[in-house]
Amino acid sequence: MNTADLIAALNLPGSAQVDQRVPKKLLVENGAPTAADKRLINEGIEEIQWLSALKPTTIGVPEYRDEAREYLEIAVLVITLRADAKAGRLAELAHRAIPYPVFLMLAGDASLSLSLAHKRWAQNEAGKVVLDGAAVEVHLTESQDTQPMQGFLTALALANQPRAHLLALYQGWMDTLIAYQVAGKTGQFVLADSPEQTAARRQALRDSQELEVKIVSLRTQANREKQLARRVELNLELQRLQHELESATQKMILSGYWSKAKTRN
Repeated sequence: MNTADLIAALNLPGSAQVDQRVPKKLLVENGAPTAADKRLINEGIEEIQWLSALKPTTIGVPEYRDEAREYLEIAVLVITLRADAKAGRLAELAHRAIPYPVFLMLAGDASLSLSLAHKRWAQNEAGKVVLDGAAVEVHLTESQDTQPMQGFLTALALANQPRAHLLALYQGWMDTLIAYQVAGKTGQFVLADSPEQTAARRQALRDSQELEVKIVSLRTQANREKQLARRVELNLELQRLQHELESATQKMILSGYWSKAKTRN
């Protein structure tokens, strides 16, 4: 899996092509609030390539405007990373620096990830755009031959996204990334069939991730504990958390089952 595979999967029209190199100083000047962030950009990024500009005149999808935001264009970018770059933080800085919603690919020597983040107007500063919630990120390490990866690449195509307006299109890509995150837990890539189901899946995914962190920490404590009574107590808590993790995973599996059933019917 590489950036060429992802770009091919998107199947963007030639009318949207830009293919311009973006200077790193754009991120330094507009998205780096600290000296450490400026250093991170300068030392961690090899190059930034603006691949495509998706807007009404290039893809035939209407713009979107409301009181909270306006989506006039979606920028498709590839950031090539140097060794040991902090991909997550660099993705956040890129989203902050660019006023449009960004379909962002980050490619390292042995890593490839996608990052999307919604934007909205700042409440206290007229004309300023800020992130609206956390970015949705996926790390693509699987072979293209697996069911989740094949389903994911097929679902990414521009033609398979909602076309009511650019916000719906961008949200469609976000939902696709969330479905791939869920596939990492369930082994099956299945798109949600409603915004409510996507929200429920994302919550179950967050719950499972938090529980996994707690389980690892608690298991470490139990292994180090010398008092038998305390170790028993920790192991009982571990069992409880394991049951909660199984429940969260089951919710994700069932959501996929009902999506499949609805598709068949």
